[in-house]
Amino acid sequence: MSQVDNRQRGGGRTNSSQNEDKRNTQGTSRRTSQSYRQNGSNQLRRGKKRRRGPQYDITKVLLGIIIAVISVIGVMAAVKLVGSGKAKETEVISSTVQQTELKKDVKIEDVSITGMSREEARDAIEKKYQWQINITYKDDEYKFKNLLDKKVDALLEEIYTKDPKESYTLSLDGMEEDVKAEVKAIAEKWDVQAKNGSISGFDKKTGEFTYAGEQNGVVIDQDKLTADLLAQLKTKNFQAVIPATGKEVAPKITEAQAKKLYKTIGTYGTTTTSNSERNKNIELASNALDGLILKPGEEFSFNKATGERSSAKGYRPAGAYLNGVLVEEPGGGVCQVSSTLYNAVVFSGLTTTERHAHSYEPSYVTPGEDAMVSFGGPDMKFVNSSSSAIAIRASFSKQKLKISIVGIPILEDGITYSMSSKKTAELDAPAPNYEEDQTLQPNEQKIVKAETKGSRWVTNLVKKKDGVVTSDEFFHNSTYRGKPATIKRNTSGVVVPGTNPSDTGNPTGSQNPGETTAPHGNEVPVTPSATEGQQEKPTAPETQPTKPQGPSDNGGDASSATENIVPPNPMN
Repeated sequence: MSQVDNRQRGGGRTNSSQNEDKRNTQGTSRRTSQSYRQNGSNQLRRGKKRRRGPQYDITKVLLGIIIAVISVIGVMAAVKLVGSGKAKETEVISSTVQQTELKKDVKIEDVSITGMSREEARDAIEKKYQWQINITYKDDEYKFKNLLDKKVDALLEEIYTKDPKESYTLSLDGMEEDVKAEVKAIAEKWDVQAKNGSISGFDKKTGEFTYAGEQNGVVIDQDKLTADLLAQLKTKNFQAVIPATGKEVAPKITEAQAKKLYKTIGTYGTTTTSNSERNKNIELASNALDGLILKPGEEFSFNKATGERSSAKGYRPAGAYLNGVLVEEPGGGVCQVSSTLYNAVVFSGLTTTERHAHSYEPSYVTPGEDAMVSFGGPDMKFVNSSSSAIAIRASFSKQKLKISIVGIPILEDGITYSMSSKKTAELDAPAPNYEEDQTLQPNEQKIVKAETKGSRWVTNLVKKKDGVVTSDEFFHNSTYRGKPATIKRNTSGVVVPGTNPSDTGNPTGSQNPGETTAPHGNEVPVTPSATEGQQEKPTAPETQPTKPQGPSDNGGDASSATENIVPPNPMN
């Protein structure tokens, strides 16, 4: 290798070293610059931290100042509020003193109330005029109501709300009505109503009524007692003891007269079926009513009078409707007794307070003139609205039921009452009940029992005077459900020869002689067909008008089932 080459190589190494030195110098420079920047940044952050110290102290100081200012303001407000309250309290007390205490010299009668409050003035007057009026009658005593308080209050109101005068008089004028009202209350306490001679019992063995003798009554003389009281009040004698005077009052009817006056005032009869079980129930229910006596103002309840119609009491299973299905229930048939009684009550002039129509039309009375009962549910009730005791007579023999009301006539001579019922609408029967019968040809149908339409009825109360109609007024409404038809058919496609061709039912749906379609006993509402749209419930209680009602006239009415009415003599 030549020297030139060596020099070149050496120079190359020199250049390389120089370049490396430059790179090292640049790297050092960069590191130095970076280090400077880092140091500068750290110094800057340290500088910022040093500046935050004083700023944090200033915030605390400002916060303390604000809290102190708020505290001072709160204390000042509280002091002002307390001062204002005390001022108002002082004003109220001052005002009250001014309103209730009299500075002026004022007297009521000879009682000075100067400087007194209203309550103090009241106490002073009550101490002067103590109220202790008593009314006596025989060994009894009645403390008369203090009527002075109202007068004293009115007088003090005038004195303490207006410019008072120097003297006042305690006036007792205008107390007449208050005295009369209190005397009336005393009379109600001591009056004894005279008792008429009347029936008091019934002997079922002999079929005879027993009678109670008449009793005199006592009536306090209210006019005299009122006059005596006003006289004592006029003299301001508030501690008087005043005797009341009673007048003896004789009854209007003696026992001897009652025996002549009592008679049948309303009667009705119906015919039952040949069902022995049902007839036994009717007999038991009618026996429970026979001889029952109601005092004036007493209310009769069929369910209470007969009690629960149970097997333990001898009631037998008989036809009754349960959810629209005819079933055997103990007591079936007693609705005929309540319906028969209902007619007798209306004709006698008594007031019915509860009555329900059956779910289905009855056959033993005209629809609209029935009275359905169920123990624990619908009832038949009426009130003895007469001034004397009344009695019920009931008899049942050979399928004839007769019920009568015995009493002193309520209606005037010649006045009679009856019911007149008319059908106003016919309701669709429920959908038919189908029974499968393979003895029929395919698609053949046979009506076993025809459908029964439902209906609505309006009943009027008809009043007659000597046989001439004087009024014909609305009494009540009744709604009855229909019954579905029973139809046999063969939808199987198979025909089986019948063993008894005559057993095809009754296509007309007619009933056996004397059979009733009415529900009996413990009847409950049934579910109507889809065509009726909704379930009907037992009709609401029908209340009779308060006007008198009387026995059905012998002429009868075409719609009143007159063929069932028997002669009005319950003793036969």
